Amino acid sequence: MKESFKVCFCCVRSFKVKTSEPPEEIKKLFDDYSGDGRMSADEMLRFVIEVQGEKHADTNYVKDIFHRLKHHGVFHPRGIHLEGFYRYLLSDFNSPLPLSGEVWQDMNQPLSHYFLYTGHNSYLTGNQLNSRSSTEPIVKALRSGVRVIELDLWPNSSGTEAEVRHGGTLTSTEDLQKCLNAVKENAFVVSEYPVVLTLEDHLPPDLQKKVAKMVSKTFGGTLFRCTTDEHTECFPSPEALKNKILISTKPPKEYLQTQVSLGSTTDESVKAKKVKEAEELIQDEDEETVAIEYRDLISIHAGNRKGGMKNCLNGDPNRVIRLSMSEQWLETLAKTRGPDLVKFTQRNILRIFPKTARIDSSNYDPLVGWIHGAQMVAFNMQSHGRFLWMMQGMFKANGGCGYVKKPDVLLSNGPGGETFDPSSKNLQIKTVLKIKIYNGEGWNMDFSQDHFDRYSPPDFYARARIPLDTTSHKTETDTDEWFPVWDKEFEFPLRVPELALLYIIVKDYDSNTQNDFAGQICLPLSEIRPGIRAVRLHDRAGEVYKHARLLVRFVLEPR
Repeated sequence: MKESFKVCFCCVRSFKVKTSEPPEEIKKLFDDYSGDGRMSADEMLRFVIEVQGEKHADTNYVKDIFHRLKHHGVFHPRGIHLEGFYRYLLSDFNSPLPLSGEVWQDMNQPLSHYFLYTGHNSYLTGNQLNSRSSTEPIVKALRSGVRVIELDLWPNSSGTEAEVRHGGTLTSTEDLQKCLNAVKENAFVVSEYPVVLTLEDHLPPDLQKKVAKMVSKTFGGTLFRCTTDEHTECFPSPEALKNKILISTKPPKEYLQTQVSLGSTTDESVKAKKVKEAEELIQDEDEETVAIEYRDLISIHAGNRKGGMKNCLNGDPNRVIRLSMSEQWLETLAKTRGPDLVKFTQRNILRIFPKTARIDSSNYDPLVGWIHGAQMVAFNMQSHGRFLWMMQGMFKANGGCGYVKKPDVLLSNGPGGETFDPSSKNLQIKTVLKIKIYNGEGWNMDFSQDHFDRYSPPDFYARARIPLDTTSHKTETDTDEWFPVWDKEFEFPLRVPELALLYIIVKDYDSNTQNDFAGQICLPLSEIRPGIRAVRLHDRAGEVYKHARLLVRFVLEPR
């Protein structure tokens, strides 16, 4: 079979089209585990247990595999031939991640013991400067498993109502009630674990009162409320908060203090006087006023960064809070106070947000936050790129419920009471990940003939890396092939395997222009099943391709 590409009206280039064939190693494995060119159910069970590492597999598991292969027309009652075995290896049933999609981690620990799938400016459809505000990205985020939604609240032009918009920019506004309804209707479609609604409010007390009533009426019994002095020393668990919506913002006192600190005066005595006046104003209000109503909504209190970088991580032994800081603050503190960040996040919640210079809604490296224990690494979900793919990869873990338990190294101290230091040069190699990328297929069905190259089939190569490591590995380029064969093996020594992500990207090589994107995948190492697996590729937005996939072998060797 040939494939032709028209170069001009009188010239046509023809290429012989190969089909997807089992690599030599796969053929040898089939021969080793089969007899007379056919693999029986018992032989398949032995392969699944010994090579795929599925120790709990039984005859029913194998029967399920054989049943699925009937739809490919490669099944025989007495067993499967090589082509059927190869189709099984490339099938969705042979995913590198658990098929059940079940939540398997302990969900009874405090919220501060988990990473939360967190959005930033969740209402924006595009850039941070002049894009449209809408409920659409809120709905999409929640239906993708995001558990933390952020709304910026500002007074409208007349000062009579609160509206959602990105203040100080040309972005459009969205109706607050519509945003609250979007949260209510979509919060628990894909996950029953709690949704945190962070309100970055810039409202005067009278509008805070209106918002409090609106939130209470909209969410009703799903709104989690803390009773007096409840959960002040420890956050409740995700399990205890199932199907609940939590409000996180600054209490009125902290709000007024923030407004004072953002004022134009640089005179500290004047600021102190204004803060005192603000506190007295709150104390003078009776229980029917905004301070009481608004305060009672808040179940995760957002604190101020009092004392700047020097003292912001001191914490309060009698009270847990959520602290927010920019990616720049985090990077600065990580260089000199890494263990302090880890210690702070053992009890408190740390939220990281993108620097203001990211007007294009780009993102930053989330692992800097995660390895220091930051639970809420806030991302612009409307963006694309490697860092967002890492975020999506991390939260494929634990059944995609939006909560991933932090590893013990971030939650407990060492034998001498020392806290984990992410920047330590003495971290030992715990595990070695070995991967072998055999081949790939499916691009010819997901893309048009001339999508990659106008005059020839694509020239695919794959690159693999562990983002915590600076090393990346690349296959050779398989020229003019829709079904590339690489048979390339790589090793990754891992010092913090609990937080490792495996990132693979496939591109079409072009000598004169930028290489074309052909798919990507990011997998949490903690979830990867060993053995030979079918790795489905995703597009730039993180949506899975229907056919494009790689055949990859995974081996984990503890040290």
